[in-house]
Amino acid sequence: MMKIYNKDACAGLLARGGFEDEKLVAAVKEIVSDVKARGDEALFAYARKFDDTDLTEETVAVSPAEIEEAYCAVDKELLSSLRLAVKNILAYHSRNVMQSDVRSDGAGRTTGYVVRAVESAGIYVPGGTAPLFSSVCMGILPAKAAGVEHIYVATPAKGGKVSPATVVAAAECGAEKIFKVGGAQAIAALAYGTRSIPKVNVIAGPGNIFVTLAKKEVYGQVGIDMLAGPSEILILCDKKADPAYVAADALSQAEHDRLARSIVLTDSFEQAEKIQAEVEKQLAALSRREIAAHSIEHSGGIVVLDSLDEGVALANEVAPEHMEIYAENAEELLKKVKNAGAVFLGGYTPEPVGDYFAGPDHILPTGGSAKFFQVLNQDIFLRKMSVIRYEKRALETDGAHIIRLAENEGLTAHANAVKIRLQK
Repeated sequence: MMKIYNKDACAGLLARGGFEDEKLVAAVKEIVSDVKARGDEALFAYARKFDDTDLTEETVAVSPAEIEEAYCAVDKELLSSLRLAVKNILAYHSRNVMQSDVRSDGAGRTTGYVVRAVESAGIYVPGGTAPLFSSVCMGILPAKAAGVEHIYVATPAKGGKVSPATVVAAAECGAEKIFKVGGAQAIAALAYGTRSIPKVNVIAGPGNIFVTLAKKEVYGQVGIDMLAGPSEILILCDKKADPAYVAADALSQAEHDRLARSIVLTDSFEQAEKIQAEVEKQLAALSRREIAAHSIEHSGGIVVLDSLDEGVALANEVAPEHMEIYAENAEELLKKVKNAGAVFLGGYTPEPVGDYFAGPDHILPTGGSAKFFQVLNQDIFLRKMSVIRYEKRALETDGAHIIRLAENEGLTAHANAVKIRLQK
């Protein structure tokens, strides 16, 4: 049952507790350290232990024959839909790629930055209870739009096999190699490199708690996109919203896993009751109803507020991964939203539109981290490098100021590097 709360009793629902503990952190540290020290030997041992997969240097990457086999196993209509999604996602990420900006002020000073893509990226793709081949597209295509030369995929292979749809999606998106490794050990291998798996510059993509903690552990050795936790959705709706639509969207996130959370904020108690009834009705027909039911009961809820403006204020505190605004004045409410991973407007924009097809990425910050992390996009794979050029006349104009600043910090060699030029 999806519980209904008033605004004075919803604090526990809206609060997001930590999702790590000391034992998990210690376990992940041990795995990362082991892979760093022993490379393939440790990596393959963990593959046997966790994924029941025997790997060697020759079999750790998906072979051309296995790719061909995967194409034969994927339904042709699915392949057609996948190709359209790839086209939309790549077009979206390609339209806003950061550009270099170097300018001269006409007085001998040229400053700015040039943009360079990282040389390599590792894209992690979950392969647990529901292999998410859509995350292949959402991870690879921003890197491709940014111009990353080497893009690798790492994903668990249960019993030595990667989901055919995952393999096909990676091939369609242009992955250089697909590695049959998952978990914290895959993150460590991508961060430090092994004989079989190259070290990358950036690791991106969602995963379970072990993957997230491993990304946290190797950050600094490589760049990462974000530290993501369980999926979540917050739906802000008025009394005119279709309760069946709202319930369906809440369940679309609840089916991810038992820790996912679905929150509905509305200004109508009558609407809350209708949504509650719809959730129960629709749950019965879901293939993953046990997971969704647990999520809805323990992490979900409907909050009745005095106004939708009050709902936006609460949403900004929660900083949800996905936020739907299903109200007549959705565009006006959007102007007040400060913290969210992605915002979906109107009754005909359910969250799965963004998950699969519209173009914007579905790899999003969770657990309130939308206050400081951003959606995965091409900028994650780009670096700005500063460019400075001073002509003689510019240094003559600014030199005394630079010398004064350096000497007052006690850095006389810095000051001298300018003085020696002015004295000449």
